[in-house]
Amino acid sequence: MTDTLRVLGISGSLRKGSFNTALLRTAIAKAPPDVKVEIADISAIPAYNEDLRTQGFPATVEKLRRQIAEADALLIATPEYNFSVPGVLKNAIDWASRPPNQPFAGKPLAIMGASGSTSGTMRAQYHLRQIAVFLDMHPINKPEIFVRTAHNAFDGSGQLHDEGTAKLLPQMWTALVTWTHKLKG
Repeated sequence: MTDTLRVLGISGSLRKGSFNTALLRTAIAKAPPDVKVEIADISAIPAYNEDLRTQGFPATVEKLRRQIAEADALLIATPEYNFSVPGVLKNAIDWASRPPNQPFAGKPLAIMGASGSTSGTMRAQYHLRQIAVFLDMHPINKPEIFVRTAHNAFDGSGQLHDEGTAKLLPQMWTALVTWTHKLKG
């Protein structure tokens, strides 16, 4: 492993003013100097269709698979839709996880999320953890970052003003970096 830790950030929201994308940007701004974060764009990935896959991976999927494979760790910010992960995030994961050489296996993972509800994204994050188990990813356990009532936690320009979340982000980086180094041996 190089001195610089490469992390791939994925927002499970496509909305221009997404609280989850804002949370991801805020986390990146608080990343340690030895961490380089690249953000994956999942907006152009088509709906999963096995008939399409048998013709070869679309270029957008190939890029995502390459980004995942080249990353030392992953950071996913997920909204919660209907008590679970949004379809666009699940779709991107489904595409990227198809054989051959499923790129998620062995990857350290940090999960966070922002929602307008009072429970944050608890259920979505737990579902994402279930997906991670099947894909052989290794999520950190703490801290859990559930941004509740996100419309109050961020201002109109997407700046985080929730002090509790702001304090958790450096802890998340410490846990992810430590876990990644431990897993890489």
